[in-house]
Order: sequence, then C-alpha cells, then structure tokens
Amino acid sequence: MTHKASVLIEALPYIRRFQGAVIVIKYGGHAMVDEALKQSFAEDVTLLKYVGFKPVVVHGGGPQINDLLERLNIRSRFVNGLRFTDEATMDVVEMVLSGQVGQEIVGRINRIGGLAVGLSGKDARLIEARRKRLARDEPGGGPESVDIGLVGEPVRVNTEFLDHLTASSVIPVIAPVGFGPEGETLNVNADSVAGALAGALKAEKLILLTDVEGVLDRDGRLLERLSIAEIEKLRREGTVSGGMIPKLDGVADALAAGCRGVYIVDGRRPHALLLELFTDQGCGTAILP
Repeated sequence: MTHKASVLIEALPYIRRFQGAVIVIKYGGHAMVDEALKQSFAEDVTLLKYVGFKPVVVHGGGPQINDLLERLNIRSRFVNGLRFTDEATMDVVEMVLSGQVGQEIVGRINRIGGLAVGLSGKDARLIEARRKRLARDEPGGGPESVDIGLVGEPVRVNTEFLDHLTASSVIPVIAPVGFGPEGETLNVNADSVAGALAGALKAEKLILLTDVEGVLDRDGRLLERLSIAEIEKLRREGTVSGGMIPKLDGVADALAAGCRGVYIVDGRRPHALLLELFTDQGCGTAILP
C-alpha cells in the first residue's frame, strides 16, 4: 500500500502542472491488437480526462487494413513508409479506420466511464489535405516526382471544432482520413495527422505510441532525449528508416507549429501513457524544441 501511495505522490506535480493541457496521442502498433493493451489504453485515456487533461486520440490501423486487403486480394505496397493508395485501397482504408477500428476504441472508452466520440478527418472538414508527392533522384538526372495515389498530407485543421470538443467532457477519437481540395477522400498517415493536430492546437505534449522503445541509435540503444537537429543527423546517416520517417516528419511539423514537446513511447508496455506522463523517468524518447 505504501508503494501505491508513493506512485500517487510522484504523479501529483504532473497532474498539477498539466491541468487543462491538450495532449495529442497517436495510438497504433501492438497496443491496438493486444487485448490487455487495448484495455489499458482506454483506461489511461479516460483517467487523463478525469484528472483535467484534454486528450485527443489519433489512431492508425495498419494491421487491420492489411488483413482486409489480403482477404480481398488487393496488393499492398509502401513508398518511404507510406501506403500506395488507389481507389479500391482507399475504400478499404476508410471502412476499417472510420468504422471498425475507430468504433472499437470509442466503445472501450465509453464502457469504462469515458465519453468518447469517433470522428473522421472529413467530419466538419476536420483535416483538410492535399495530395502528397514524393521525390526520388533518377540516375543521370534530377529528382522525379513519385505518384503514390490517394495519399494526402494535412494543410489545415479545424481547431475551432476541436477546441469545442476538448472544452467539453468529450474525448475525440480521430481516424486519419482527409478531406481533399475536390472533396475527395485522402489517406493521410496517422503520425502526420497527429503532428498537424498537436501543432495547430499548441499541444503541451504529442505522444506517439510505437512498437519500439523509442528512437534507437545504430547499436539499438535508446536515445532518451533529442533535438530536431539531431533527428536530421540520424536521417542523413540512415539510422532511421521505414515507418519511423513519417513519424519524425510529424514530430518536426508539430514542434515548428508550437507543440511544446514530442514523446515517442513504447506502446507495448501496459499503461505506457501514464508512465510517460506521471513518472519522473518516463518511458521513451523525448524530442524538444
């Protein structure tokens, strides 16, 4: 019992310091498929709301999308960590994210006493996006644009709508689907959406739940604290690659737009959110302006 009391005392200054703060959480990876971790995540988010934080959840759904695409015999391919998205893939992405995955998260939070609402980036033009183009260098020539289909990048966030929600008792749970300039539906990377939201809302913290301890060096050791300049160095050296690239792009955008700190956290640990927010040690990589 004494240990439990000491844990609560350790949490007290953080609860006091971040009272009323917006915390944007990107929920993905193993934490979304393991039953015990799904439950602990719902408990963590609900507790944050009850102690006066303003959590905003952005969720992924890659494994669930892959599963349905495979069952429908639709081939998946990735370019720089982003899923090439044609119209058939976009239909599956929207169905899985806005329907299956989002509603499961909402249901879990609501069952334990929270008040969550599931949203798409298309609702109330929450996430306005444009088509994303990638560039690659061709041998003997300059950079060439790479078409990755109906993949978007955020250009505007409806902060007025989100401010209204976070000021109430509601926990927004947002699927990373964007509203394009012609009204088309765009598949937007969840890390990019989380970064755009954290920047637009001037969030106190952006927390990215991952399937690794955090950002690792070449020898696989955890880097507990980084700056944007150090991240760029890791990218140039090739230390980070694949799915970590859009994560770090979202990190840079969020910090540049006014988010106060980004934390890449091991979502495989039960109650990882609480460990990061309410303990002195934390449990991941902190990236600060």
